[in-house]
Formats: sequence, structure tokens, C-alpha cells
Amino acid sequence: MGRIAYVNGRFSRHDQAVVHIEDRGYQLADAVYEVWSLFDGKLADPEGHFARLERSLGELQIAMPMSRAALTMVLKETVRRNRIREGLVYLQVGRGVAPRDHAFPHPGTPPSIVVTVKAIDRAATEAKAAKGVSVITTPENRWGRCDIKTVGLLPNAMAKQAAKERGAAEAWFVDEMGLVTEGSSSNAWIIDADGTVRTRATNANILRGVTRYSLLDILREQGMKVDERPFTPDEARAAKEAFITGAGTLVMPVVAVDGQPVGDGTVGPVAMKLRSLYIERARATAI
Repeated sequence: MGRIAYVNGRFSRHDQAVVHIEDRGYQLADAVYEVWSLFDGKLADPEGHFARLERSLGELQIAMPMSRAALTMVLKETVRRNRIREGLVYLQVGRGVAPRDHAFPHPGTPPSIVVTVKAIDRAATEAKAAKGVSVITTPENRWGRCDIKTVGLLPNAMAKQAAKERGAAEAWFVDEMGLVTEGSSSNAWIIDADGTVRTRATNANILRGVTRYSLLDILREQGMKVDERPFTPDEARAAKEAFITGAGTLVMPVVAVDGQPVGDGTVGPVAMKLRSLYIERARATAI
């Protein structure tokens, strides 16, 4: 069966799905997106993703294309038509189609919506997690509203390509103070020498990661020490463990930063335990 996409009210074969040439998401990056992990055909962390979607749209003054209930039905129907049980669901909502102009179009312009689904090999990702991944660092060069999940991802794409060319899985942005902000498509974490789990607070205009928030709940339930405080690349390398989180990576151990080992350079037990706990919770609460 070929892949199926949902575009502006219609289900189409993936290779035949199209958007208008004057769609503002295509021309001006005037759109936001969300990505759900898919477990057993169900959407993980539903409340967090819908809440972030609504916030991002509100910050950009883009109307919700439909009610949350209706959108949930569209997402689930796209999943059903693709017959995918384990994977990722991508949703993009833009300001719509209008003659190209920087100013917003008429308020009655219907928002654009695209939904796609792709499969993930969970066995392969578990093998990757057991081995751990490496990251590189790169200067922070993105706009100051990274808390809004827009499709304007060129700096992120360039950072990810730089990581790929150096044999790494992710790139961590580092600000003018020498502190890690986040990854190109993930949040960054360390477990420092005294066992405290650290990640940067979201008031620093970083992405309000949904997986991040779920993991913070798990950490508190486990009674672990948590500090929403930034860290430097040197602190990451000196840490007991490091990891990244996101809908695509879930909880992924990091074993090297800029080619130098984190701790002893092996996957630590805490990150793997947190990965297991997160997956267990995500499966149990998916809709």
C-alpha cells in the first residue's frame, strides 16, 4: 500500500499530494508544525502536542483549522489509511493561500493543513539507543522565538547537516555565553556529578518540548533531582551521562560531544532507564 497524505480536506496518494504555489508556508515559512510519536497506532503525549500547537498558532495569529476533536479524527484517519502502528505523525498548519505579500492576507483566508505519517523501525532505534549517539556544537544563530514551533528551520537543517558530515546524530546550539540552548531537533540534558538531571529552562526561548515535559514528570515521580539550569559543552563532557529528547528520538543517550567522550564514553544506566519509563508511559497514555 502506498503512503496517504491529508491536504486541505482531501486524502491523496503521498506522491500526488500538492500544495498551492502561493501557500504562505511554502513561500514565507508562515506556518507551524507538530510531530507525534505513534505507538501501536496511537498518538503519544496528545494533550501536550495539541496545547503547543494551539499556543504556536495563537502566537502567530493563525486560526485553528478545525476543532481539536475534528483534528484528532483527521490525524487518526490518516494513521488508519497508512496502516502504520509504530512511527511519526507530522502536522503542518499555515496561514493559507494568498498573493505573495509580507503582510497578512484577509482575515477570512482559510488556514492550510497537511498531515503525513511515516513508519519507524523500533528495533533499529532501540539498537541505536543501546549504542548511544554523538553530538557536535554550533553557534546559536536562530531567531529569538524558538518557543514557537514554526517551519522556518533553515538554521536547524544546516546544523543537522553539519552533524551528519561529522558522523554525529545531532547538533547542539551554543549561545553567546557558551551555554547549550538545545539541539537542532531535540532538547539537551545532562546528569551531573552529583546525580542531578539538568536541562535548560524554556523561558530562554527554546522549544517547549513535549517529550521534555513528560520526562520532567517522570523524573519527579521517580524522586530524582532536577535542575532547569543550562550547561556548557565542557560540563556535558564531564557529566556522568547526557541525552537528548524529542518525538523522534524519545530519550536518546549521548556518548560524545565534539568527538570527546561524555563521562567514560558509554551509555549510562539512568538514560536507558528513563527511556524505558518514557516509552512505557507514552504507550499507556496514547490515544
